[in-house]
Amino acid sequence: MKFRNLRGAITAMVTPFHDDGSVNLDALDGLIERQISEGIDGLLVLGTTGESATMTHEEDASVVKRTVKTVNGRVPVIVGSGSNSTATQKEMSLRYQDMGADALLLIAPYYNKSNPEGMYRHFLAAADAVNIPCILYNVPGRTGCEIPVSVVEQLSQHPNIAGIKEASGNMSYAMKIARLVGPDFALYSGNDDITIPILSAGGSGVISVFSNLCPRVCHEIISDWFAGNHQEALDKHLKYLNLMNDLFIEVNPIPVKSAMNMMGFNAGPLRLPLYDMSESHRIDLWTTLKDLRLV
Repeated sequence: MKFRNLRGAITAMVTPFHDDGSVNLDALDGLIERQISEGIDGLLVLGTTGESATMTHEEDASVVKRTVKTVNGRVPVIVGSGSNSTATQKEMSLRYQDMGADALLLIAPYYNKSNPEGMYRHFLAAADAVNIPCILYNVPGRTGCEIPVSVVEQLSQHPNIAGIKEASGNMSYAMKIARLVGPDFALYSGNDDITIPILSAGGSGVISVFSNLCPRVCHEIISDWFAGNHQEALDKHLKYLNLMNDLFIEVNPIPVKSAMNMMGFNAGPLRLPLYDMSESHRIDLWTTLKDLRLV
């Protein structure tokens, strides 16, 4: 499945676990089938929402292998291969490419942070090693650092750098990145609540947490926008905005996994250091889901 120039809604998948904490690959199959049947345009595994930070390399590989097999070319599969170790990022990128990933997501080097030249070379090492598209991932709330616009501009010229997932929530930063958008470089919203503003700035879609719950709605927001039905897209976006915001009342993916379980989808438990939502937040989330007739 070709990824480059993909326009649409991409789900940042949760990783379902059994009650004992092990990866539940059968439940993953079910979640994937639902996403595809509801019209989602792509799937991302081993991202922030997938709790990859608490998984072993063997578990990561099992999720990638199962996802590629289950999807079977029906939609593009993007795999998070980023690391704060350049060598590890390169190794994982090559491994997931060989396992059938259609594209890779490369997060900014957390904890190390780096300077601009080091960050440029960090991403370059992976992009030079593979022959599938790579998406930069700017999420300073997680990494403690922002990918400088100058570095994004340099990397946007690389034939294997296909775009950026912009998850800072900073529209000023996003607008600077928007000037780089073209046929070979895409801007994806990494925050569901500002998907429409990102689209209005030339964005190609969203890499979404919300679409774990409502893949068809998320797909329709993007497809309506590109069909020129801007008001319909905005109306849908605003209808679900409270839910999009509630999915971040505690650190992601605590709320989205809780919501999925409330809705009857088998997302399973979280892995420490993530833990169950507070009771007050659970009530707030349940109320929002009920108001939208999702429970």
